[in-house]
Amino acid sequence: MATDLAITAVTCVKNEGPFLLEWIAFHQCIGVTDFLFYSNDCDDGTDTLLDALAELGHVTHLPNPAEGRNYQMEALKDAKGQAVVQDADWVWIADVDEFPNIHVGDHSFPALIDACGDPQTISLNFQFFANNDIEAFQDQPVIEQFTHSHNPDMWCGEAAVEVKSLVRQDFPLQYFGAHRPFFKPKVKKKQRPSWTDGSGRDVPHRFLVAANPRRIRRFPASGSRVHATLNHYALRSLDSYLVKNDRGDVNRENRAFDDTYWRERNDPAWEDTSIQRYLPALKKQMEKLKAQGNIGALHEACVAAHTAKRDALLEQPEYRAMQKQLRKASKLPPQEEEMLRGLGLLGEDA
Repeated sequence: MATDLAITAVTCVKNEGPFLLEWIAFHQCIGVTDFLFYSNDCDDGTDTLLDALAELGHVTHLPNPAEGRNYQMEALKDAKGQAVVQDADWVWIADVDEFPNIHVGDHSFPALIDACGDPQTISLNFQFFANNDIEAFQDQPVIEQFTHSHNPDMWCGEAAVEVKSLVRQDFPLQYFGAHRPFFKPKVKKKQRPSWTDGSGRDVPHRFLVAANPRRIRRFPASGSRVHATLNHYALRSLDSYLVKNDRGDVNRENRAFDDTYWRERNDPAWEDTSIQRYLPALKKQMEKLKAQGNIGALHEACVAAHTAKRDALLEQPEYRAMQKQLRKASKLPPQEEEMLRGLGLLGEDA
């Protein structure tokens, strides 16, 4: 198993300061060697913390080059030409609420690559982790706090679940997508890239060639998680969700998330604590990062800004109403609730 691989993680952030060190430390623990961060419009200290990490050599931090609202795709277009990406053996594109949970070998990216047979791309299906009825933001690892998800093989009545992808340098790249790469249109059939799921199986053909617009970012998750899954903590605490709602996301500026987004990701039917195998190494690496320069103080400043933003939002009636609505929201995804109601399996008050 190759352990000397150069693996670059690429991500876009806006006001993610309290969560940066965990994500960086976790990825260092699984074999990521370099990081390329793009940030935009931060007012919680995210950019200041990233600049300090960059000065210490841990990350490369650039302003998001987008001139419009398509922040992520413009950043990924720029990333393709950056040395930290061009010099990598592998490129991992993900968000800071996404954590690869690798089940094989030493639980690292190199172990996953080896288990999958060293293909040119590995795509890992999401597993959305619920809020766990945690209301208050806590400055402790996300992977420790949130332990329940939907059935990994089924999400909101869909067998196909979205993915994120680890891409080898020799992939015949046309462009990076946020969920998967796209290869050049004139690649001959026999020269199409080798591409597996998280079990080392070939991905479905229609996903490979992006033949179905509704499936270009996803494929059936059943049987795809033998070697790894992708834990996605899209909600975190209720406090943090309110702050997330205020900032919008990296794709569409100031997009408001309604309770449909929350309910689709707040299904706690399945307990999965397997990622906590990383906690000892993760906490050690986080403390190591905090001890360098003023990283610890800058992290604390981000935490303070996050809680201050929460307090400011809850001064607004609309955010108090949102908080109340989410507290009461059903833990059944809307699609499943509609199905069960149609089958007469839910009472009128459910």
